[in-house]
Amino acid sequence: MKEAAYRAAGRPFPRTQARYDESMSGITRYILYQLAGPFLFVTLTLTGIVWLTQSLRFLDLIINKGLSIGGFLYLTLLLLPGFLTIILPISAFTAILYVYYRMETDSEILVMRATGLSHMSLMRPALLMAVGVTALTYLLTLYLMPLGFRTFKDMQFVVRNSFAPVLIQEGTFNNIVAGVTVYVRERSSDGALSGILVHDSRDPARPVTVMAERGALVMTEEGPRVVMVNGNRQEVELDRGVLSLLYFDQYSLDLGGISESPAYRWREGGERYLHELFDPGDTPDDIKSADRLRAEAHRRLVTPLYAIALALIAVAAVLGGRFNRRENWVRVMGAAVLAVGFELVGAALVPFVESSPALTPLMYLHVVIAILAGLYFLWRPPRLTPAMVPPAAEAV
Repeated sequence: MKEAAYRAAGRPFPRTQARYDESMSGITRYILYQLAGPFLFVTLTLTGIVWLTQSLRFLDLIINKGLSIGGFLYLTLLLLPGFLTIILPISAFTAILYVYYRMETDSEILVMRATGLSHMSLMRPALLMAVGVTALTYLLTLYLMPLGFRTFKDMQFVVRNSFAPVLIQEGTFNNIVAGVTVYVRERSSDGALSGILVHDSRDPARPVTVMAERGALVMTEEGPRVVMVNGNRQEVELDRGVLSLLYFDQYSLDLGGISESPAYRWREGGERYLHELFDPGDTPDDIKSADRLRAEAHRRLVTPLYAIALALIAVAAVLGGRFNRRENWVRVMGAAVLAVGFELVGAALVPFVESSPALTPLMYLHVVIAILAGLYFLWRPPRLTPAMVPPAAEAV
């Protein structure tokens, strides 16, 4: 009687509503569970591929700089947050498109619709995943990526400017600091150097070449120096064409700048936090790169929203329009093409914004248009075709 009264009043009976809500929650959990596997698989696969290809660039640190395998792995792992900001939205799109297409092909979507599920109920799991990926990507772009890249660049700076491992490389010409090239024929176990050649071109107008029988690399209060014994120093004054030759019993060459602290490096855009990008500073390099740094700031604010835009494109490709097994794969391929185009346009807008800051709103408009287009194709009424018109309607 009570249930009939609720129905007469147009309201759902409490127990019926509770069972319905529980059913909706169960379906949402089921679809999310289906999405989790492909999402993790695609993320791990793409991350592994990108990490391998990018890490090959730093093998020089192992071969020529004496970096340990553990240090190499740590350096490359610091770059992962930057990779994930690009990979996560793509992984979410791939997982959503694959799972929803499979469910549509297996008629699971058809059965769910027959039970009264709306578009919103069916797309809720995809939106929940997209929102979660967006939140995680914001964490990466705003904090973890600049932290990791800053740490990476600092360590890379120290490794590349560490003179001790460089001089261990016997029989090769080593650029240990800008403008200074050192060649060592032999290095003994106690650190003594034999057959030394140093070419110093830090003053382009007066390059200096020093050769010595033996020597050592020492640290002084003024910085690192190469102390050489029994050799000669040749200096050329290019403007006058004069060569000066000096023989010495002992000579010390200053390597100032090689032990410079990473804290005094100019920070690239990838190393800076959001407030440092919008307010770069007043150094000459900061002023010169201000537009580029601000474009990077806007890119970090926009990129996480790609997950929502791509998720809507994937869901609209499967749920939008009418059910037709022969046309479903066409919509899926179309969604893939749209996703690639969306990513390419987003990447192409960044250099335009760097050169013309007035174009910055296009970066946000690009995402808004994609989201609105996805919503439109989800809720637009299906287009009638002659095959869809019932025979009775044709007779009338």
